Amino acid sequence: MTHDATEGATRSSASRPVRTAWVVAFVLLLVFAVFEATKYGGWVLVAALAGAVAPDLSFLAGISGGPHQHGQLPRRAVPLYNLLHRPVVPVVVMLGCLIPESPSVAVPVFNFGLAWLVHIAADRALGYGLRTPDGWQR
Repeated sequence: MTHDATEGATRSSASRPVRTAWVVAFVLLLVFAVFEATKYGGWVLVAALAGAVAPDLSFLAGISGGPHQHGQLPRRAVPLYNLLHRPVVPVVVMLGCLIPESPSVAVPVFNFGLAWLVHIAADRALGYGLRTPDGWQR
């Protein structure tokens, strides 16, 4: 199978209704995340910002990952990228806020996971989904 970036190979082939649903999820989650972060402030803002960028830290696993084409993620970064871009992972992180008895720990953990979920919803709304084992968008 060949991929040509000019034919849109760097974007997901998700249908318009699916992407529209992700847009709605993104907007709702973003409003909730901003509300929570401004409500608590302080370390919660830091946790939210960290959660928003955390999934894309998987790109660092692809640094010097060998030759690859534009729009293709190096093979060794694909498993981590796919793991960090599955919605169930930040939901599990958000459920982790139920474990500590201290709100000073639980609230930032929840907001970290919430911002991570916002990031995933934004990626999916823009057409960036999971990657194939070769590093291309599915």
